[in-house]
Amino acid sequence: MQCGAGAAGGSVMRGPAIRAIGLITGWGVGAGAVPPDAVAAAGGRRVLSLERPALDPERFRRSPRECVLGVAAVAAMLEDAEEGPEAIAGEDTGFVFVTAAAYAASNRQHIEPRGSNVYFPYTAPAAISGEVAIEYGIRGPYGILIGGPTAGADAIAHAAEMLEAGTCRRVLVLGVEIFEECADLYDRAGGLDGPLVEAACGLWLEPGEGALTLSRGRGRRGGSGGARRRLGEMLACEPLAALALHRASGRQGPVEIHAAWRGETTSLRWSHAPYRARRRAA
Repeated sequence: MQCGAGAAGGSVMRGPAIRAIGLITGWGVGAGAVPPDAVAAAGGRRVLSLERPALDPERFRRSPRECVLGVAAVAAMLEDAEEGPEAIAGEDTGFVFVTAAAYAASNRQHIEPRGSNVYFPYTAPAAISGEVAIEYGIRGPYGILIGGPTAGADAIAHAAEMLEAGTCRRVLVLGVEIFEECADLYDRAGGLDGPLVEAACGLWLEPGEGALTLSRGRGRRGGSGGARRRLGEMLACEPLAALALHRASGRQGPVEIHAAWRGETTSLRWSHAPYRARRRAA
């Protein structure tokens, strides 16, 4: 599914609990690596890149960098949950993938070959989610959202709706954004003021308590403020990474996440702190 222009208004649903978060960015691994000021920390660098993760070279020999980053983000999420891959395998795990243009690099490489060739199937957004689903044996309901920060918020809300409807017992929300190969295209398009920070983030959501309110409206994106001041430009990964920052802060009570993109605004508000403690063996 594609995330397009949404009507103003909103909805209320059961708030999902956040079991675990795996965050990998150009700043480093986890929320603790994110600086207080992205522009200052970038020191004039336009792109904060992520290296290709050192995963099985034979298994992923044809997979482009964005696919392997998605697999690595889910591995980081499982490490945060202190669980193995079997915990999310099967039909009980739903899957929502979101990106603005992580697949742009493979499309450009396919159209403008620069060295190694890219297999045509990897030019589709579904290639990233497909690699992750295969690697972890995820066979539940799924969706793909395409868009900027507001699409990231919509992905979380869509996962909450899946849980409320009882279509699955847990939902993996995965966002991936890379910029290195297409930085010149982003600069030509304009509208992104901060450093471009590559990111991959996985959220493990389960049925929670209280309510999650989704609000939509119209408004300008404005300057770098809030979480974006720290994160830099992460597009669809911004709301997911913002949750990682909030959890790391240790603040209690309701949680609010705000996103704006191309004249649209989307906000999520949990009535209760959604973070679920790790399950430790007796």
